[in-house]
Amino acid sequence: MGINILILSVGTRNKIVRYFKKALTDQDGNRLGFVVATDMSDIAPAVYEADKYYRVPCMTAPDYMEVIFNICRKEKITAVLSLIDPELSLLAKYKEEFAALGVTVIGSDYALCEMSLDKMQMYEWLITHGYKTAGSYTDKAVFFMDVEAGKISYPVFVKPVRGSASIAISKVHDKETVDMLFAHADNLMIQEFLDGQEIGADVYIDMLSGEVVSIFTKRKIVMRAGETDKAVSFKDEKLFRLIERFVKEAGYRGQIDIDIFEIGGSYYISEVNPRFGGGYPHAYECGCDHIKLIVNNLKGKSNPVNIGDYAEGIHMMKYNEVMIR
Repeated sequence: MGINILILSVGTRNKIVRYFKKALTDQDGNRLGFVVATDMSDIAPAVYEADKYYRVPCMTAPDYMEVIFNICRKEKITAVLSLIDPELSLLAKYKEEFAALGVTVIGSDYALCEMSLDKMQMYEWLITHGYKTAGSYTDKAVFFMDVEAGKISYPVFVKPVRGSASIAISKVHDKETVDMLFAHADNLMIQEFLDGQEIGADVYIDMLSGEVVSIFTKRKIVMRAGETDKAVSFKDEKLFRLIERFVKEAGYRGQIDIDIFEIGGSYYISEVNPRFGGGYPHAYECGCDHIKLIVNNLKGKSNPVNIGDYAEGIHMMKYNEVMIR
């Protein structure tokens, strides 16, 4: 049997679909399996890169999981992954049901997906385990007291506790704006503004051995809508060791994307997305083929550790493409 991959909520992630198709093609051009994509919209461009696609309901619809299970049965799916944060916990929650269908969920367990989505849970875990990170508050009264005490200063970010893609984030410079934002929305948090070099790390943790087998790091140059628009590759053994320790201690599996800040020679872990990040093509094109590592795992093969096997100083520059249907 071939290895058939189901990618959920593909949106505009055309390159991820292409990379999986390439990984499932041998040197003679024979297909070892195929790629099925889903999205809520017929005009999500990445669905047209797949071998086959399905338009599906919103992930919050009552019948959503049964729709996905039916696709898995019909297409003889080997493994499933999602490219959006809120869906990661859903896949992990139904890991056993997928396994009963012979489908592997590519990703971390439910508790880790939930912690990664909930920024306060992540903050508390990082602080408890001795990692540097941005100061965070859900109680604005405590925040105001710390401002008065000189423990934190403006500007700060006010954002949803559970959020992704930099949606509904406000950079705030005064108490009045904090009060106003908290008066008009629930489940908000205040987060320290880290004024430093933002870094992205694409990491693969072998799904069989649990070892960190690949790390790619880049300094971000330009950001847009929460994603990296321009970046340059670099290496730092100190950072590699920090990432290895953090990832193994937390227990992540498969592909993850980590946001980090470098301030005064120290590294601050900001957020973790347990999926392919929007900037992953930079890692892939520099030789960090995490898609191949996934396929190896699905074949029952563990991957050797190969951290930092890429060139420094390689720039990624995103630009717009157009698809006509």
